[in-house]
Amino acid sequence: MIDDIDSNTPMATDAEAMPTTSGHMMHPNDPENPQNWPFLRKLHVSAAAFGYTFTLLFGATCYTTGLAGIMEEFDVSMTKAIAGYSLYIWGIFFAPIVSPHITEKFGRNIPYIACTLGLSFFTLGAGYSRTFTQLAVCRFFAGFFGGPNAVQIEGTFADVWPALYTLTYYSFLTCASYFGAAVGAIVGYNVIPSEDWRWTQYLTLMVALAALLLGTGAPETYGRRVMVIQARRAGRTISLPPAPTGVTFAEMARHTVVNPIIMLASQPLVTMITLYLALNFGVLFSWFISVPVVVTTVYGFTPHMGGDAFSTALGGMVVGAIFTIIIDQISTRMLVKKNLKGGMFDIEYRLISAIIGACLIFASIFWIGWTAKPTVSFYSPIVGNGFYVVGSAMNLIAFISYLFDAYPPQGTLSALTSAACGRIAFAGIIPMVIITAFTNLTGAWALSVFGFIALAFLPFPIILLIFGKRLRQGSSFYNKNHTTPLTSLTMGEMHKMEEMT
Repeated sequence: MIDDIDSNTPMATDAEAMPTTSGHMMHPNDPENPQNWPFLRKLHVSAAAFGYTFTLLFGATCYTTGLAGIMEEFDVSMTKAIAGYSLYIWGIFFAPIVSPHITEKFGRNIPYIACTLGLSFFTLGAGYSRTFTQLAVCRFFAGFFGGPNAVQIEGTFADVWPALYTLTYYSFLTCASYFGAAVGAIVGYNVIPSEDWRWTQYLTLMVALAALLLGTGAPETYGRRVMVIQARRAGRTISLPPAPTGVTFAEMARHTVVNPIIMLASQPLVTMITLYLALNFGVLFSWFISVPVVVTTVYGFTPHMGGDAFSTALGGMVVGAIFTIIIDQISTRMLVKKNLKGGMFDIEYRLISAIIGACLIFASIFWIGWTAKPTVSFYSPIVGNGFYVVGSAMNLIAFISYLFDAYPPQGTLSALTSAACGRIAFAGIIPMVIITAFTNLTGAWALSVFGFIALAFLPFPIILLIFGKRLRQGSSFYNKNHTTPLTSLTMGEMHKMEEMT
């Protein structure tokens, strides 16, 4: 822990403080800079962040395994029961807006614990609900209070791991959300058929407790907060520049409310990425509603077997992450070797994975839609679902890691907020209408609608690969003097990469 470090540890003065490759204000040689921590300490804080985010998504999808019991107990329709799922996701919608400001005030550790406790409190309330209204309200606030954990994990990984490998470490942190969602459904379907639906909430509480235990003793990673702790321990005051997310309420609102809306409407780069990720997540989170319905009605699966159908999602996430990491490592080494003298290259190379992912998303939607029928083996749509997750993961990892460094810090914050809110909003909307669409259009044509939209969006990553740099540099949110960790390598990083190549 930070407090275990000798109080005589050198601390950067204001004059010495300078950004490191991760955007820290801490001196790059400061041993308390999270970038300089021992590997096991980095691994601990990363695992803790993983656990908190895993819990949040586990709670989202585990609920869907108790829909039949909720409908029966509260005498509500399928659509209304699904609302408890969507409301949880819509609670998470506010996380990208408020999380940056919470971090500036409290760092990362305190919000992780407080948010997990808040999620647990309202999850417990949902488990003891006596009316559907009570259940719906508790589900919304469980997502609202737990949501910041899904945002904090990105900052935690950026705090401790080298920025040169942004796309690689984002692959690992993305697993937290995908694994949590898939395991929530698998575990739920293996427990709920023989138990009360309320166990969907009790199971989430157990996972939350495990996450809190895993996070015990994890040190603070946010650079500004670490510097405050250093100064307090040394008995001195420290003067830090104004928080980049804003100091006044008006400044905060501008960076995480007003500017994200402006960028969504005026920046083609942000518009394309937000729209594509909205489609990606809308379809992805609708699987937790539609897949069990399809495999039980078309193939006669039991609820237990329906849950096992999500095992391909776990495999798909692993494959997607591995492919993305391999592509990133090969591309980075080739580019560094090619530009070794200047150390300059563009971040658009990160979009290679997005192009492959877009093709898989488009193809797998039609694959699933037109093979989920009694005359075709049930393996076909289930495997197709796995391929969708491969494409979904590659798409998300590439787009978000690209936005990380597309603009200067404040522009990046607004762009990421826009993309996050867009995909979360549609992750809640599509599940609400998916069963109605399947009923009115049939599953094949309902999914074909999404397939044709995916086809229309297919050129987006290709356009950004070719014209992304021009779009970024022509933006009013771009600073011509802005350099990113991947376009301005230190000499040490250059030599390291030269040895690797």
